[in-house]
Amino acid sequence: MLINYGFDIAITVPQATPLITLLDIRDGRRADLKGEGPFLTRPEVPVRVYRDLFGNICRRMVVPKGEFSFTLDGTIRDTGLPDFIDESLPEVPISKLPDDVLVYLLGSRYCETDQLSEMAWQRFGTLKPGWTRVQAIVDFVHERLAFGYQHARATRSAAEAYEERIGVCRDFAHLTIALCRCLNIPARYVNGYLGDIGVPKDPAPMDFSAWCEVYLGGRWCTFDARHNKPRIGRIVVAHGRDATDVSLLHTFGQHTLNAFKVWTDEVSEARISPTPAAA
Repeated sequence: MLINYGFDIAITVPQATPLITLLDIRDGRRADLKGEGPFLTRPEVPVRVYRDLFGNICRRMVVPKGEFSFTLDGTIRDTGLPDFIDESLPEVPISKLPDDVLVYLLGSRYCETDQLSEMAWQRFGTLKPGWTRVQAIVDFVHERLAFGYQHARATRSAAEAYEERIGVCRDFAHLTIALCRCLNIPARYVNGYLGDIGVPKDPAPMDFSAWCEVYLGGRWCTFDARHNKPRIGRIVVAHGRDATDVSLLHTFGQHTLNAFKVWTDEVSEARISPTPAAA
C-alpha cells in the first residue's frame, strides 16, 4: 500500500530566531519512499541537515522576523500489515543489552522511575517476564488514563499522568515507558505519522502521534497504550528518551503557532505520478 504524508506549519517570531525541526522520516524507512518533495520554507532561508544523538534527521535554520512557514509532502510504500505481535518474546537481561540500549533504562525528564518504581514492582513485579508483562502494563495505562485533547499539557510527566488519570498520546507513552523502565525493561518514546487506516475516521484534525517502543527478544517492538490495538501505517519520524528529545520544532526564542496541518492517508498507485524516464 501507499501512504501520502506531509505537513504545512506556520509560525510568527518577533525577531530573527534559530529553529530546529525534527519532521523528517528516519533513515530506516527512507528506502520505502516512493517520492518526496523538497522541504520548502516561506520565505526561503538556508537550511542545514544533521542527525542528532538518536539518529533523528534534524533541520536547522534561522527564521526571519515575522511570519514563517515550512512544508513537505511525500509518498511512502508500506506493508499494510498491523503492528507486529509475538507473545513469546522474552525480556533481555541487563548484562546482555547492547550498549546503545542502556540509556532507555534510565529515568528522564518526563519518565520519573524513582517516583513510580514501588508501584510498578507491586503491580507488575510478580508477572511472568516478557511480552505479556509489557502488554499488562499497556493494558493498565490504557485503562488508567482518560484520553482527551482538552487534557493536553506540555509539562505533564508520567507520574503526574498517573495521579491525574488524564492525558493525550504523549502521556500514555510516557507512563508506559516509565513503568517498563522501573522493571528494567528498555523503552523509548516515538513520534510519527499514524493515519486512520483500517479504523473509523477520527473527526479531530490530524496531528502527529506518539507511542513507544519496548526492547524485547533483541528487537524494538511497538506498543501504543492510547489505542491498545494493532494499527496499520505507522511512520516513525523520531525517537528518544521522552518528548524532550523529539520536539517537532524547537525555537530558541518566542514564537506563535499560526497554522499546523498534518496529513497521512492511504492512496492508490494511480494517484502517484510516474517518475519521468531518463533522457
